[in-house]
Amino acid sequence: MKIVKSEDEWKKELSPEVFYVCRQHGTEAPFSGKYYDNKEEGIYSCSCCGAPLFESSTKFDSGTGWPSYYEAIEDAVIEIKDTSHGMIRVEVQCSHCDAHLGHVFPDGPEPTGLRYCINSICLNFKEA
Repeated sequence: MKIVKSEDEWKKELSPEVFYVCRQHGTEAPFSGKYYDNKEEGIYSCSCCGAPLFESSTKFDSGTGWPSYYEAIEDAVIEIKDTSHGMIRVEVQCSHCDAHLGHVFPDGPEPTGLRYCINSICLNFKEA
């Protein structure tokens, strides 16, 4: 089910940092997020709506300073062409609330060859 809220509603519910990254397409500094080095087993969910996004079994160390996954949970994210900042990239958003999560790149490990590079602040983690 799609979650639709006004920017004012999101602003009241989220911390300023989460609002900036998730709703205004910001980025946290590399190696600053709480999950880039997390090795626990569990599920990563959207910090805006709580929808499950990534399983820890798909997480890998990309060396970039952001949590990276080679696969999202089925139908959990949407991918959108992003031409901001003079680059052509693929933005990743939560399919339930359209929160900006990060970007996906074609330089990840097998079996998908993808690297979902996600801001920690966009995630919550629940241990298995």
